[in-house]
Amino acid sequence: MEQSRALNALAPFLALAKSATSPRAASDLVTQATSAPNTYVFAELLQQPNIRKLATDEQYANYLTLLETFAWGTWESYKASSTPLPSLSDAQARKLRLLSLLTIAAEKTNATAQHNLSYPSLCSRLDLESPRDLEQLVTAAIYDNLISATLNPAAQTVVVTSVAPLRDLAPGSISELLGELSAWSGRCDAVLADLQAEVSRIEANAVKRAAREQSKDKQIRAATEVSEKTGVVGGLRSMGSRQSSKIEEDDDAMEVDGVGSANGSRKRSAAGKAGGKLGR
Repeated sequence: MEQSRALNALAPFLALAKSATSPRAASDLVTQATSAPNTYVFAELLQQPNIRKLATDEQYANYLTLLETFAWGTWESYKASSTPLPSLSDAQARKLRLLSLLTIAAEKTNATAQHNLSYPSLCSRLDLESPRDLEQLVTAAIYDNLISATLNPAAQTVVVTSVAPLRDLAPGSISELLGELSAWSGRCDAVLADLQAEVSRIEANAVKRAAREQSKDKQIRAATEVSEKTGVVGGLRSMGSRQSSKIEEDDDAMEVDGVGSANGSRKRSAAGKAGGKLGR
Protein backbone atom coordinates (compact mmCIF):
# COMPACT_ATOMS: atom_id res chain seq x y z
CA MET A 1 0.00 0.00 0.00
CA GLU A 2 2.76 2.46 0.98
CA GLN A 3 4.79 1.56 -2.11
CA SER A 4 1.83 2.12 -4.42
CA ARG A 5 1.16 5.50 -2.85
CA ALA A 6 4.83 6.48 -3.13
CA LEU A 7 4.97 5.40 -6.80
CA ASN A 8 1.77 7.31 -7.58
CA ALA A 9 3.25 10.40 -5.93
CA LEU A 10 6.39 10.08 -8.06
CA ALA A 11 4.51 9.57 -11.36
CA PRO A 12 4.08 13.29 -12.23
CA PHE A 13 7.82 13.88 -11.83
CA LEU A 14 8.61 10.95 -14.11
CA ALA A 15 6.45 12.57 -16.78
CA LEU A 16 8.14 15.97 -16.28
CA ALA A 17 11.60 14.37 -16.47
CA LYS A 18 11.09 13.63 -20.17
CA SER A 19 10.88 17.34 -20.94
CA ALA A 20 13.57 18.46 -18.49
CA THR A 21 16.27 18.61 -21.13
CA SER A 22 18.41 21.31 -19.54
CA PRO A 23 20.54 20.74 -16.42
CA ARG A 24 18.76 23.60 -14.68
CA ALA A 25 15.31 22.10 -15.35
CA ALA A 26 16.51 18.66 -14.24
CA SER A 27 17.95 20.05 -10.98
CA ASP A 28 14.71 21.94 -10.27
CA LEU A 29 12.81 18.70 -10.82
CA VAL A 30 15.03 16.96 -8.26
CA THR A 31 14.25 19.70 -5.75
CA GLN A 32 10.50 19.41 -6.39
CA ALA A 33 10.46 15.62 -6.20
CA THR A 34 12.40 15.48 -2.93
CA SER A 35 10.16 18.15 -1.37
CA ALA A 36 6.78 16.74 -2.40
CA PRO A 37 4.60 14.84 0.13
CA ASN A 38 4.46 11.04 -0.10
CA THR A 39 7.49 10.71 -2.43
CA TYR A 40 9.69 8.16 -0.67
CA VAL A 41 11.12 6.11 -3.57
CA PHE A 42 13.26 7.65 -6.32
CA ALA A 43 14.86 4.76 -8.24
CA GLU A 44 12.73 5.30 -11.35
CA LEU A 45 13.49 9.01 -11.40
CA LEU A 46 17.21 8.25 -11.15
CA GLN A 47 16.92 6.08 -14.27
CA GLN A 48 15.55 8.90 -16.42
CA PRO A 49 18.12 9.94 -19.09
CA ASN A 50 17.74 13.69 -18.46
CA ILE A 51 18.38 13.14 -14.75
CA ARG A 52 21.37 10.90 -15.42
CA LYS A 53 22.91 13.67 -17.57
CA LEU A 54 23.39 15.75 -14.43
CA ALA A 55 26.42 13.58 -13.63
CA THR A 56 28.32 15.20 -16.52
CA ASP A 57 27.40 18.78 -15.62
CA GLU A 58 29.93 20.39 -13.30
CA GLN A 59 27.50 22.93 -11.89
CA TYR A 60 24.52 20.64 -11.21
CA ALA A 61 26.14 17.24 -10.62
CA ASN A 62 25.59 17.60 -6.88
CA TYR A 63 21.81 17.48 -7.49
CA LEU A 64 22.17 13.95 -8.79
CA THR A 65 24.13 13.07 -5.64
CA LEU A 66 21.39 14.68 -3.58
CA LEU A 67 18.75 12.56 -5.30
CA GLU A 68 20.82 9.45 -4.64
CA THR A 69 21.02 10.44 -0.98
CA PHE A 70 17.23 10.63 -0.81
CA ALA A 71 16.97 7.28 -2.60
CA TRP A 72 19.22 5.18 -0.35
CA GLY A 73 21.24 7.52 1.88
CA THR A 74 20.65 9.00 5.32
CA TRP A 75 20.95 12.29 7.14
CA GLU A 76 24.39 11.19 8.31
CA SER A 77 25.58 10.49 4.77
CA TYR A 78 24.24 13.88 3.65
CA LYS A 79 26.22 15.61 6.39
CA ALA A 80 29.33 13.52 5.71
CA SER A 81 29.32 13.97 1.92
CA SER A 82 32.77 14.66 0.50
CA THR A 83 31.30 17.09 -2.03
CA PRO A 84 29.11 20.04 -0.99
CA LEU A 85 25.45 19.22 -1.56
CA PRO A 86 22.62 21.70 -2.13
CA SER A 87 21.04 23.20 0.98
CA LEU A 88 17.82 21.59 2.10
CA SER A 89 14.50 23.29 2.54
CA ASP A 90 12.45 22.52 5.65
CA ALA A 91 10.34 20.06 3.65
CA GLN A 92 13.45 18.32 2.30
CA ALA A 93 15.09 18.16 5.72
CA ARG A 94 11.96 16.61 7.22
CA LYS A 95 11.73 14.11 4.33
CA LEU A 96 15.37 13.06 4.64
CA ARG A 97 15.06 12.61 8.39
CA LEU A 98 11.96 10.44 7.90
CA LEU A 99 13.79 8.31 5.34
CA SER A 100 16.79 8.06 7.67
CA LEU A 101 14.50 6.94 10.48
CA LEU A 102 13.26 4.14 8.20
CA THR A 103 16.83 2.98 7.59
CA ILE A 104 17.80 3.15 11.27
CA ALA A 105 14.65 1.30 12.34
CA ALA A 106 15.22 -1.36 9.67
CA GLU A 107 18.77 -1.88 10.91
CA LYS A 108 17.45 -2.45 14.43
CA THR A 109 14.58 -4.77 13.46
CA ASN A 110 16.59 -7.11 11.22
CA ALA A 111 18.02 -9.06 14.16
CA THR A 112 14.85 -9.09 16.25
CA ALA A 113 11.17 -8.47 15.63
CA GLN A 114 11.19 -5.60 18.12
CA HIS A 115 13.97 -3.32 19.26
CA ASN A 116 14.23 -0.25 21.44
CA LEU A 117 15.83 2.85 19.96
CA SER A 118 16.98 5.40 22.52
CA TYR A 119 16.12 9.08 22.32
CA PRO A 120 19.73 10.27 22.67
CA SER A 121 20.97 7.99 19.88
CA LEU A 122 18.21 9.01 17.46
CA CYS A 123 18.57 12.71 18.25
CA SER A 124 22.28 12.45 17.55
CA ARG A 125 21.95 10.53 14.30
CA LEU A 126 19.09 12.66 12.98
CA ASP A 127 20.59 15.94 14.19
CA LEU A 128 17.55 16.86 16.28
CA GLU A 129 17.81 19.39 19.08
CA SER A 130 15.39 17.93 21.63
CA PRO A 131 13.38 14.79 22.48
CA ARG A 132 10.24 16.74 21.61
CA ASP A 133 11.50 17.19 18.03
CA LEU A 134 12.18 13.45 17.87
CA GLU A 135 8.71 12.59 19.16
CA GLN A 136 7.12 14.84 16.54
CA LEU A 137 9.16 13.17 13.79
CA VAL A 138 8.31 9.65 14.99
CA THR A 139 4.64 10.58 15.30
CA ALA A 140 4.66 11.87 11.72
CA ALA A 141 6.29 8.61 10.55
CA ILE A 142 3.61 6.59 12.33
CA TYR A 143 0.74 8.62 10.86
CA ASP A 144 2.28 8.33 7.38
CA ASN A 145 2.41 4.52 7.82
CA LEU A 146 6.18 4.51 7.46
CA ILE A 147 6.74 2.60 10.68
CA SER A 148 4.75 0.88 13.42
CA ALA A 149 6.10 2.08 16.73
CA THR A 150 5.26 3.36 20.19
CA LEU A 151 6.93 6.13 22.17
CA ASN A 152 8.07 5.57 25.73
CA PRO A 153 9.04 8.99 27.12
CA ALA A 154 9.61 7.61 30.61
CA ALA A 155 12.25 5.17 29.36
CA GLN A 156 13.38 7.56 26.60
CA THR A 157 12.96 4.88 23.93
CA VAL A 158 11.11 4.29 20.68
CA VAL A 159 9.81 0.74 20.29
CA VAL A 160 9.68 -0.12 16.57
CA THR A 161 7.78 -3.25 15.50
CA SER A 162 7.67 -2.90 11.68
CA VAL A 163 9.09 -0.75 8.91
CA ALA A 164 7.54 0.01 5.51
CA PRO A 165 9.71 -1.24 2.59
CA LEU A 166 10.20 2.20 1.03
CA ARG A 167 13.97 2.60 0.68
CA ASP A 168 15.62 2.04 -2.68
CA LEU A 169 18.54 -0.37 -2.98
CA ALA A 170 21.95 1.22 -3.31
CA PRO A 171 24.26 0.01 -6.10
CA GLY A 172 26.20 -3.06 -5.00
CA SER A 173 23.76 -3.89 -2.22
CA ILE A 174 22.33 -6.92 -4.01
CA SER A 175 25.05 -9.22 -2.69
CA GLU A 176 24.45 -7.96 0.85
CA LEU A 177 20.72 -8.46 0.41
CA LEU A 178 21.29 -11.99 -0.86
CA GLY A 179 23.46 -12.68 2.17
CA GLU A 180 20.70 -11.46 4.48
CA LEU A 181 18.15 -13.58 2.62
CA SER A 182 20.43 -16.60 2.84
CA ALA A 183 20.85 -16.08 6.58
CA TRP A 184 17.10 -15.69 6.97
CA SER A 185 16.56 -18.88 4.95
CA GLY A 186 19.02 -20.70 7.21
CA ARG A 187 17.13 -19.54 10.29
CA CYS A 188 13.88 -20.72 8.74
CA ASP A 189 15.41 -24.12 7.97
CA ALA A 190 16.62 -24.41 11.55
CA VAL A 191 13.18 -23.56 12.89
CA LEU A 192 11.55 -26.08 10.55
CA ALA A 193 14.03 -28.74 11.64
CA ASP A 194 13.21 -28.05 15.28
CA LEU A 195 9.50 -28.24 14.52
CA GLN A 196 9.93 -31.51 12.64
CA ALA A 197 11.90 -32.96 15.55
CA GLU A 198 9.16 -31.90 17.94
CA VAL A 199 6.49 -33.44 15.69
CA SER A 200 8.46 -36.69 15.51
CA ARG A 201 8.82 -36.76 19.29
CA ILE A 202 5.08 -36.19 19.74
CA GLU A 203 4.25 -38.92 17.22
CA ALA A 204 6.62 -41.37 18.96
CA ASN A 205 5.03 -40.61 22.32
CA ALA A 206 1.58 -41.10 20.78
CA VAL A 207 2.60 -44.53 19.44
CA LYS A 208 3.96 -45.55 22.85
CA ARG A 209 0.81 -44.31 24.56
CA ALA A 210 -1.39 -46.23 22.11
CA ALA A 211 0.64 -49.39 22.72
CA ARG A 212 0.24 -48.97 26.48
CA GLU A 213 -3.50 -48.48 26.08
CA GLN A 214 -3.78 -51.61 23.94
CA SER A 215 -1.80 -53.64 26.48
CA LYS A 216 -4.00 -52.34 29.29
CA ASP A 217 -7.16 -53.22 27.34
CA LYS A 218 -5.88 -56.76 26.76
CA GLN A 219 -5.15 -57.18 30.45
CA ILE A 220 -8.61 -55.90 31.36
CA ARG A 221 -10.29 -58.25 28.87
CA ALA A 222 -8.27 -61.20 30.12
CA ALA A 223 -9.10 -60.42 33.74
CA THR A 224 -12.78 -60.06 32.84
CA GLU A 225 -12.84 -63.42 31.06
CA VAL A 226 -11.16 -65.14 34.02
CA SER A 227 -13.62 -63.52 36.42
CA GLU A 228 -16.59 -64.65 34.34
CA LYS A 229 -15.29 -68.24 34.13
CA THR A 230 -14.60 -68.33 37.88
CA GLY A 231 -18.12 -67.11 38.58
CA VAL A 232 -19.75 -69.96 36.58
CA VAL A 233 -17.71 -72.73 38.24
CA GLY A 234 -18.43 -71.32 41.67
CA GLY A 235 -22.15 -71.25 40.91
CA LEU A 236 -22.12 -74.86 39.82
CA ARG A 237 -20.25 -75.89 42.95
CA SER A 238 -22.75 -74.02 45.12
CA MET A 239 -25.69 -75.72 43.44
CA GLY A 240 -24.04 -79.13 43.94
CA SER A 241 -23.49 -78.41 47.62
CA ARG A 242 -27.12 -77.39 48.12
CA GLN A 243 -28.42 -80.55 46.38
CA SER A 244 -26.08 -82.79 48.46
CA SER A 245 -27.31 -81.16 51.68
CA LYS A 246 -30.93 -81.76 50.66
CA ILE A 247 -30.30 -85.44 49.97
CA GLU A 248 -28.62 -85.86 53.33
CA GLU A 249 -31.56 -84.15 55.06
CA ASP A 250 -34.02 -86.46 53.27
CA ASP A 251 -32.03 -89.54 54.30
CA ASP A 252 -32.00 -88.39 57.92
CA ALA A 253 -35.73 -87.85 57.84
CA MET A 254 -36.34 -91.34 56.43
CA GLU A 255 -34.20 -92.90 59.15
CA VAL A 256 -36.14 -91.08 61.84
CA ASP A 257 -39.43 -92.22 60.31
CA GLY A 258 -38.21 -95.80 60.16
CA VAL A 259 -37.24 -95.83 63.79
CA GLY A 260 -40.63 -94.42 64.77
CA SER A 261 -42.54 -97.06 62.78
CA ALA A 262 -40.57 -99.93 64.27
CA ASN A 263 -41.23 -98.73 67.79
CA GLY A 264 -44.92 -98.34 67.05
CA SER A 265 -45.16 -101.88 65.69
CA ARG A 266 -43.45 -103.32 68.74
CA LYS A 267 -45.79 -101.38 71.05
CA ARG A 268 -48.89 -102.61 69.18
CA SER A 269 -47.66 -106.23 69.33
CA ALA A 270 -47.02 -106.04 73.04
CA ALA A 271 -50.48 -104.57 73.65
CA GLY A 272 -52.10 -107.35 71.63
CA LYS A 273 -50.42 -110.02 73.63
CA ALA A 274 -51.49 -108.42 76.89
CA GLY A 275 -55.10 -108.29 75.79
CA GLY A 276 -55.10 -111.97 74.91
CA LYS A 277 -53.90 -112.96 78.30
CA LEU A 278 -56.65 -111.02 80.02
CA GLY A 279 -59.38 -112.68 77.96
CA ARG A 280 -58.38 -116.07 79.06
